[in-house]
Amino acid sequence: MEHVSIVIAGAGQAGARAAEAMRAAGFTGSITLVGSERHLPYERPQLSKELLLGTQETAGLIKSAEAWAERRIDLILDATVIDFDGNARQATLNDGRKLPCNRLLIATGTRPRRLSDIETAPLPVHYLRTIEDARAIKRAIDVKARIAIIGGGVIGLEAAAAAITSGCSVTVIEAAPGLLTRALPKQAGDFLRDRHEARGVVFRIGVTPSGVDAEGVILADGSKVAADIIIVGIGVEPEISLASQLGLDAKDGIKVDCHGQTEIPEVYAAGDVALQFSALHDRWMRIETWANAQDQAVNTARNMVGQERAYVAPPWFWTDQYDINLQVVGDPIVAEPILRGDPATGRFTLISHRGDQIVGAVVINTPRDMAALRRLVASGAHVSRADLENPALDLRRLVSAKS
Repeated sequence: MEHVSIVIAGAGQAGARAAEAMRAAGFTGSITLVGSERHLPYERPQLSKELLLGTQETAGLIKSAEAWAERRIDLILDATVIDFDGNARQATLNDGRKLPCNRLLIATGTRPRRLSDIETAPLPVHYLRTIEDARAIKRAIDVKARIAIIGGGVIGLEAAAAAITSGCSVTVIEAAPGLLTRALPKQAGDFLRDRHEARGVVFRIGVTPSGVDAEGVILADGSKVAADIIIVGIGVEPEISLASQLGLDAKDGIKVDCHGQTEIPEVYAAGDVALQFSALHDRWMRIETWANAQDQAVNTARNMVGQERAYVAPPWFWTDQYDINLQVVGDPIVAEPILRGDPATGRFTLISHRGDQIVGAVVINTPRDMAALRRLVASGAHVSRADLENPALDLRRLVSAKS
């Protein structure tokens, strides 16, 4: 395949790991990685963790410029791919440049969902997606600002943990009746809320912002949250402008098969922008996790260079808040979970069970459980509810028994 030219649109986690995987698979053709930011490809999980806490000054690079060059992967930064012509075998950049391109990988990721109505307000409004975003929020944390966070998802809670730890006053405004209700069982969401409140975070649950003035955020119930800055973390939207230009139906993401291929044979998609079918959830979904941005992208890259293999790994993600490590695998909210351990100790596991099949789990400060549960969920293991409710059962032994 030495005469094949591949262009990767997007130089985030998915795009960068895909480029690496193509070379690791022995692909000798040209690879061009095009990124919209001016930075070399970097890891994003630190943006809402170490960078805000001040324990790290910048996000870690996936590779140095020299390492990319050694692998003969061309980097074009501060640019975007705006079109692809399969007949002409070329991709077009926003500055007019044409790149040789037999196959295109779209790894454009997502952008923060915005609250445009408050962006003209007299208070600074921040989103968290890039290094620059994280640095701007860190400056506010450093001066002990009063921070209102709109959105009680993972990004909002990680930002709240960093800000309150640094001495800020923090109020989280969440429209849903609880925290992370679409991702976690109620026991896990309530546990996070209790731990944040014990540190001093104030929650306004089940209410939405209706406006902003110079003193803070005005809520729909008429009350006000005093604030110096606002952080908005209400989810993300797929960056689909390139997909739409190519005629792909990509309203909720770019639909791909288990090999990462779109409806256009020469075009693939990977990472947060890809719409995949999850058998565990029994629906099409975008999987917005670090693990998927890496693993599904690597699998797609291998398929693009002739190593055909289906991607069927269950979704997995984690978050670190204070002394809490919370991990999720599969679909943890499909049914009333089985509790193992005692939430009062800060160490427990919730297992989602459909029939006799383990389809998801949440672990809090029990990483050994997660090591076993990831394998049990991936294998579709069947275990009786009575066995799982037995506190003496070692989940690691189940893995051995089912393998």
